[in-house]
Amino acid sequence: MIRAITAADDAVVERVIRTVMPEFGAGGAGFAINDPEVSSMSTAYLRPRHAYFVLEQDGQVVGGAGVAPLAGAAEDVCELRKMYFLPIARGKGWGRSLLHHCLDEARRLGFRLCYLETLTGMDAAMQLYTEAGFLPLAAPMGSTGHFGCNRFYARDL
Repeated sequence: MIRAITAADDAVVERVIRTVMPEFGAGGAGFAINDPEVSSMSTAYLRPRHAYFVLEQDGQVVGGAGVAPLAGAAEDVCELRKMYFLPIARGKGWGRSLLHHCLDEARRLGFRLCYLETLTGMDAAMQLYTEAGFLPLAAPMGSTGHFGCNRFYARDL
């Protein structure tokens, strides 16, 4: 089940992010794991044109993803943010469902372009993004501060 994040989800979403990112070599400086919002995702996504969703399996949060304006970009550009899943949630098509849910929300919020950053080694994620219509970019957009990322994608909404 996909639903909007609540304050009760903050600790488990933080645990998901802090568990999954190091698994892919993204635990150090320059990665989203260090963003201040990680410890209070529900509060961070209460702002206008921000949305974060969690994925529940058997009543437990096993992943999440969100959209928000891309810092340092035009107002009609959003960023797909913090899309991570515990191993028990992978390979079941839920990532695709959550990704499309986020893209639908981005359209509803008035964005025309969705940007994302990732890194080499997140092969399944990059395949999912490509299948969803994201195209690779030669360089990053905006100013996320995630200098550890080395793969960049965008798609029209």
